[in-house]
Amino acid sequence: MSRHVLFLVENLPVPFDRRVWQESRALVEAGYAVTVICPMGTHAAEADVTLEGVHVLRYPLEPARGGPLGFLREYAAAMFHTTRLALRVQRSHPVDVVHACNPPDLLFLVALLLRPRGARFVFDHHDLVPELFLSRFPGGGRALYWVTRLLERLTFACADGVIATNESYRAVATGRGGVDPEKVVVVRSGPDLSRFVQRSPDPELRRGKRFLLAYLGVMGPQDGVDYALRALRSLRDDRGRDDVHCIFMGSGDVRDDMMALSKELGLDDVVEFPGRVPDEFVQRCLSTADVCLSPDPKNPLNDVSTMNKVLEYMAMGRPMVSFDLAEARVSAGDSAVYAPANDEGEFAARIDELLRDDQRRAEMGQKGRERIEIELSWDNSRKALIDFYERMSELRP
Repeated sequence: MSRHVLFLVENLPVPFDRRVWQESRALVEAGYAVTVICPMGTHAAEADVTLEGVHVLRYPLEPARGGPLGFLREYAAAMFHTTRLALRVQRSHPVDVVHACNPPDLLFLVALLLRPRGARFVFDHHDLVPELFLSRFPGGGRALYWVTRLLERLTFACADGVIATNESYRAVATGRGGVDPEKVVVVRSGPDLSRFVQRSPDPELRRGKRFLLAYLGVMGPQDGVDYALRALRSLRDDRGRDDVHCIFMGSGDVRDDMMALSKELGLDDVVEFPGRVPDEFVQRCLSTADVCLSPDPKNPLNDVSTMNKVLEYMAMGRPMVSFDLAEARVSAGDSAVYAPANDEGEFAARIDELLRDDQRRAEMGQKGRERIEIELSWDNSRKALIDFYERMSELRP
């Protein structure tokens, strides 16, 4: 019987969590049996379904609201359902590997429940949770920071192997996490080039304007959509541009708040929020976009995190504007221009700068696509993932 890998993920439902979906499919293709336990998300979804060979079990979960107490309620509910389903899975098909993806840094407790029956624990380090809480609650996150630092350390201590999303996260694992460097591998969240296919531009998406800007990704408090909206107001009011339309693709905790902010800023005729959209729309929109937006503000989390949207813009050959973040420069290189950290006026200036130079935009987009093809596509990450599993002899199918 194939080795059985149980993925635990709380942050997003699968297959909308692209990283988990890519990893689970890669392991199925390599001969592993894979089960994923995840939340249902905001849309109705089957609780028990098999997709492309991946068995997905989903549970109902209300997203956190109302500050730290909201996260406590969310995580408590998630841990209850995850534990319940993991024990059910173990009874029907014994688990060889628990592959837990944070946040929260509590899922090691589920792995420990299954360890006496032979399951090993792989920690897939998606987010720096201590920095996440500092970024979300800058005025009152210090106590939470130290609690989450403790949970992070316990997670690292229990892990038989650690998967980091970039070199900055690897340094955290081997530094403050105290993990043996031999047990840590970098598996980047590279885009699957079969999903990011150039299409003919669709002029209708410009809504009668000369240029189209695009945002693709989650809309949480730390994702900077509010910075992008204020930059668009500056682009219009301070730089006199009335020839731009912008599409914000994606959903998240603050999407409704961002739609309200857009109205408050008088941008109703400039922006639209279609929500979570199918791949075909993403391809069509990004193929039409003149400039893409990566407005994640500089904070302890974002500065060292790899943003999926950056890599996806590069895969579609699009130039982008980003704030000056360390990992953004590592990923995007010359395919982006960088505004001083959290300066919305300068972010608008960088957009304006690119819109005035057709040749520069084309060259930047080409450089980004080439870098994805050579270094950063999912094909490279997939190989690193499978090699990691195969190096751990007990995990070999």
